[in-house]
Amino acid sequence: MATVTALDSRKKKAPETQATPAETVERRTLRNLSPADGEPLASVPITTPDEVRAAVARARRAQSAWARMPIEERAERILRFRDAIVENADRLVDVLVRETGKPRNEALLHEVLVVADLASYFAHNAARILAPQNISLHFLVHRKSYVHYAPKGVIGVISPWNFPFAIPMGDVIPALLAGNAVIVKPSEVTPLIALEAKKVFDSTGLPEDLFQVITGDGATGQALIESGIQKLIFTGGVATGKRVAAACGAQLVPCIMELGGKAPLLALSDCDVERTARAIVYGGFCNSGQACISVERVYAHRSIHDELLRRVKELVGELKQGDASKSFVDIGSIIFPKQIETAEKLIADAVAKGAEVVAGGERVHRAGNYFQPTVLAECHHGMDVMREEIFGPIVPIQRIDSDEEAIALANDSHLGLNAYVFSKSRERALRVAEKIEAGSVVVNDVMLNYGACEAPFGGLKESGFGRVHGDDSLRDMCDKRHVNYGRVPMPARDPLWFPYSSTSYSIFSKGLEVLFHGAGVIQRIVKRMP
Repeated sequence: MATVTALDSRKKKAPETQATPAETVERRTLRNLSPADGEPLASVPITTPDEVRAAVARARRAQSAWARMPIEERAERILRFRDAIVENADRLVDVLVRETGKPRNEALLHEVLVVADLASYFAHNAARILAPQNISLHFLVHRKSYVHYAPKGVIGVISPWNFPFAIPMGDVIPALLAGNAVIVKPSEVTPLIALEAKKVFDSTGLPEDLFQVITGDGATGQALIESGIQKLIFTGGVATGKRVAAACGAQLVPCIMELGGKAPLLALSDCDVERTARAIVYGGFCNSGQACISVERVYAHRSIHDELLRRVKELVGELKQGDASKSFVDIGSIIFPKQIETAEKLIADAVAKGAEVVAGGERVHRAGNYFQPTVLAECHHGMDVMREEIFGPIVPIQRIDSDEEAIALANDSHLGLNAYVFSKSRERALRVAEKIEAGSVVVNDVMLNYGACEAPFGGLKESGFGRVHGDDSLRDMCDKRHVNYGRVPMPARDPLWFPYSSTSYSIFSKGLEVLFHGAGVIQRIVKRMP
């Protein structure tokens, strides 16, 4: 999708406290083109740093009252939001298809359904997850401890263009349930669906300032980081993520970085070839390969390689590609046109180094951004396509001789977000899965683990740090606070306090040996603890 910054012809009246009514300021906007047909989409304003700070101030005021509300009531209101999402599903899908070019089925199932399910799970379980937790103290037995969870305040979300509804809303909903306010800065490439989500939110009667959307470019995101938020969740590329993490570090803003992926698929010698082939095609070309958990490299055992490659080629030939707003297709357009240039560069490098183009390999010359689903054979790790993130509809395949070789190649990457293992033997697959350096490994399936909102999602290495989803992600939206108190009243003069003396030192020294030396008292207690 082409994006340009422009000066809108509309004028914005300056606040009366700062200027006379005759004074005006020009509003800078983002103007995008549909990736499916190149037609203009609606323009959106670029939020200024002052406006970002004002939005955070409004969010903080709204959050104060929201945090005092019982969590059960917050959950009830979030379920109201979920119901509104379901009721407006077709409208949301229409915006997603128009703005991203993805097929309607994917817009519905991978975005709207995922968010509705996540809202249901966390709303129904938030009270349990955020309940205070007692801590058993093995040494200070005269004391008791517990932790409780307090909202952080205002959470910032900087979201990507590939799943512009599911990813930000998957962060917004847990943050709200935990008692926070949230401000989303969507990608400048896909801002419209975030604004549509805001309309749905407002229609439920929830406080408008509790969830806000600010639109703009990188400078807007920087302003959000510097606005006094209490946490930032960023999803995007590795290079940008490093800059965002550095900016957060400068402000001491805790952050979660969900960055790139280079997911390997290991087709072991005993895999179901038909299911594996279909998984490669779906996992590689779903959303035109524009997913951080897409199948980006395949390691196929020599004994099944040729049959698998033949079947993959046949299945790719059956795919329907086109404008998803006009008909039901399997493969839509490329959201961000620069990804086509990346695809062409990677294919050229691979072919120059001996790869064979088995299917596709070229851009589609028509209105909009389209690239053929591409399969490359005879690949190896000397090719950029096996080592760099593709984020497009290319699946490179390499022949391997053993499970050990597949594991070593899978781990030979600076990224570690997702991986896939295919085998008819559960024990063998799990044994291999546990040796792969990735945040998540899926056995005999692809692309579905992000939808498992009970399970943590995030990466290793340069794929980032921190986790979204899972019960701990909800707790991480809070400050974890520890409270310690006495079981019984203590004397006014505590023997551990001042004044110190040689006598007390001698007593404590002897006590140290009794408690810890060899099979001391503490050692025996600890061994009995569960």
